[in-house]
Amino acid sequence: MNDAIAAEPTVRERNERRIFDAAELVFARHGYRGASIQAIAAAAELPKSNVLYYVGSKRRLYVALLERTMARWNTALSDISEDDDPATVIETFIRSKMALSQTHPLSSRLFANEILQGAPFLQETLAGSMREWVESRAAIFRRWAEQGRMDPVDPVWLIFLIWSATQHYADFEAQVLGITGQAGLADADFAAASDCLCQVILKGCGLTRA
Repeated sequence: MNDAIAAEPTVRERNERRIFDAAELVFARHGYRGASIQAIAAAAELPKSNVLYYVGSKRRLYVALLERTMARWNTALSDISEDDDPATVIETFIRSKMALSQTHPLSSRLFANEILQGAPFLQETLAGSMREWVESRAAIFRRWAEQGRMDPVDPVWLIFLIWSATQHYADFEAQVLGITGQAGLADADFAAASDCLCQVILKGCGLTRA
């Protein structure tokens, strides 16, 4: 019972979640310039003063949303080590990214819009912590190749490939639905797309599915 009580989110956590969810919707729909704290507050059903209290400013909220999206995407690769199985790591990364495209499409579109604008709010992050993160993951992939555990595929381009291929189903949903003639993608569609990506990418890396 005590554990269940302890697990209950605090008022602050609930409000922050409402603000972030509302901000994601407003930013994805209107872009950074078209969005306002007032619109976000209305979507969150909170006073504007509460939103500013929790997030500080529109810019801080926007950047926090983008950084949260990148953290979600990269969780599957963040704790890998040289001792892990390359095929399992890559397949897990692909499937986790595809799952996020299904469950958090607005996050992906918000990030895509930022990049299409030249990443004005993310340049420092991309050139700093994200570059370091990608290179640290790439170093492990290179050691796997040196050990003969996978083909010597350039790991940086491989990460870009997985990012882009999995995010396609969120960012270009209208294209996917128009061509397939569907009103929306079902769980089975995401599973089939994930299987396809795993088969093609793993084979291209000289790996077989676990």
